[in-house]
Amino acid sequence: MNRDLRLTIVIPVYKEHFRMQESLNKVGEFMAVTEGVAVDVIYVDDGSPDDSAVMINAFLADRDDPALRLIHYPVNQGKGYAVKTGVMAAEGDLILMSDADFSTPLGDWLKLKAALDEGVDVACGSRAVRGAHIGRPPPLYRRILSRIFNLVVRAAGVHGIRDTQCGFKLFRAGAAKQIFVRLRTRRFAFDVEMIALARDLGYRVAEVPVNWDYSGYSTLRVFSSGGRMLFDVLLLALRRTMWGKRRL
Repeated sequence: MNRDLRLTIVIPVYKEHFRMQESLNKVGEFMAVTEGVAVDVIYVDDGSPDDSAVMINAFLADRDDPALRLIHYPVNQGKGYAVKTGVMAAEGDLILMSDADFSTPLGDWLKLKAALDEGVDVACGSRAVRGAHIGRPPPLYRRILSRIFNLVVRAAGVHGIRDTQCGFKLFRAGAAKQIFVRLRTRRFAFDVEMIALARDLGYRVAEVPVNWDYSGYSTLRVFSSGGRMLFDVLLLALRRTMWGKRRL
């Protein structure tokens, strides 16, 4: 592995107070054992009304490590906005997007890197392709909603990716910057637009099997967030039908 390689991990945070300390400990452990690559981490607190940002700041003060950063803004904007903020601030050669609960362990980033080494620009962690391993599965209602959402995604013209919503994705930095600067979807459906934009820009996108465990908690609410996700995907489909790539 190239010892000059730099990996930036972008972690969006919203109301993660009850599991924030465990998340921070896992980040510290990952940084301590990862060899052959320089790792820096950007937590993006998306206007959390709890003590998430306070806990992150305490951890950063204790570590006093410039490789750990927090970006915080007071008003919730949505996960897509948070990830975009982190990506645009990232300085690594590769940028890893990961959820704060690490449902997919950070060590699986090497599986995604292997896909980049083979020539792809965006490697999407997946729970739905051969080789993926799901430990603790999500509740039945979430699995049903996920299948419905995937049907809408395909109807919107995003084909070939069976699991758009896994929160574990690795990008070449140049590709990530070009994609996210154009991103308009601010909330949970941003992954769909991200994949569509990547393809529109000519980047190669691959789906890579990863390990995944349901954490038992999510800020995504079935009716409010789920309805907004469907609306955002339908809006994306409408924009792409009317304007196609002319808005790039």
